[in-house]
Amino acid sequence: MIDRLMQTARPTRVRHVVLWLTVAAYMITYMDRVVISAAVPSIQKEFGFSIVTMGWILGSFRWAYSIFQIPGGWLGDKLGPRKALTWIVVWWSVFCSVTAGMWSASSMIACRFLFGMGEAGAFPIATRSLSRWMLPSERGFAQGITHAGSRLGAALTPPIVAWIIIHFGWRTAFVSFGFLGLIWATVWHWYYRDTPAEHGRVNAAELELISKTVAVKKAAPSAVPWKKILSSGQMWILSMSYFCYGYSLAVYLDWFPKYLNADRGFSLEKMGLYASLPLFAGTLGDICGGWASDLLTSRLGLTMARKTVAISGFILAAVSILAACTVQDPMQSVWYSCLAMFGLELTVGVSWAIPLDIGGDFAGSVSAIMNTLGNMGGALATTLSGYLVKYYGWSATFFVMSALSVIAAILFTRINAEKKIA
Repeated sequence: MIDRLMQTARPTRVRHVVLWLTVAAYMITYMDRVVISAAVPSIQKEFGFSIVTMGWILGSFRWAYSIFQIPGGWLGDKLGPRKALTWIVVWWSVFCSVTAGMWSASSMIACRFLFGMGEAGAFPIATRSLSRWMLPSERGFAQGITHAGSRLGAALTPPIVAWIIIHFGWRTAFVSFGFLGLIWATVWHWYYRDTPAEHGRVNAAELELISKTVAVKKAAPSAVPWKKILSSGQMWILSMSYFCYGYSLAVYLDWFPKYLNADRGFSLEKMGLYASLPLFAGTLGDICGGWASDLLTSRLGLTMARKTVAISGFILAAVSILAACTVQDPMQSVWYSCLAMFGLELTVGVSWAIPLDIGGDFAGSVSAIMNTLGNMGGALATTLSGYLVKYYGWSATFFVMSALSVIAAILFTRINAEKKIA
């Protein structure tokens, strides 16, 4: 009788709670990294840092973030997402708060480097945490909504940081946002389990639903097939397209508030507000991109659906970035930047769904390679932009972003999401 009731019961939705916890983690990662972007004018004013020095401070996070992507993904595959994600969130939250105590350019560079080491594992491990829970038909939306959460966190942060700086100073902002991560880590460790079978709230119906379409193994670590992963041509094509994306995203995250303040003449208060608008547009792009990819899969097939959304997004971004930096009116520049971010973020759910498509149980390691290249692009953008602005002006930075978006669109024509790596 009990077995019959279990068979007819509706599936629980623990996997959706896991998804929303992951969304919250993505929000916090971007909140913590965007705090410094909104604080750049205040930090420069207090310490007298040049634009080039500030570029190295901002870039130190991104260089560490790119270098430790693969070790972070490996950590998630070896320890399991529950332990690994708990510890790295605690690590980066501490160093986010400690940034408030830095006293020089060198100390700030060191602190931001250590902060980047912690955040490096976040996306690969979070992707790994979903690989055993989300159905294939939900993966595009899942990756879209998680990255939408990160962009929403980034969008909410500049006006909040601006308000905190005006009333309490820039140091209070770092301490406040670091505390959020410690709360999340506690909740994650309490609720999440590495496999659905281990979770006491998953009923038989949901477990069967997941096991029909997801290859769920026991939590025991398996050897990562690095040779197959590293010899995959499409893995490198995907990674290079993500390099192009990461370059453009870094400019919007790290330099856009400064650009609005220094080149477009917005005050600190208005800078906080208008710097957030492209990120809100990006949030919408993340949701639409993941949703469109899943919707088109039933009509075009998995590979064509992924390609169609990504290529469209990169082309839209390339055109809008050029328009944003060439128009004279500051508000028109902001609106074109919103359109550019929407286009860029259309591609993100697709880019992060593909490691799940081709990587399976080793999605953490696969996505870590992709994200390494993406954040090498971001690190290069953040550091190089300081020099580009100093010697050639702000427009040069945006011209490079537009060109890279075109290259990414071309690269995506070679992607095959149905070809498994291992």
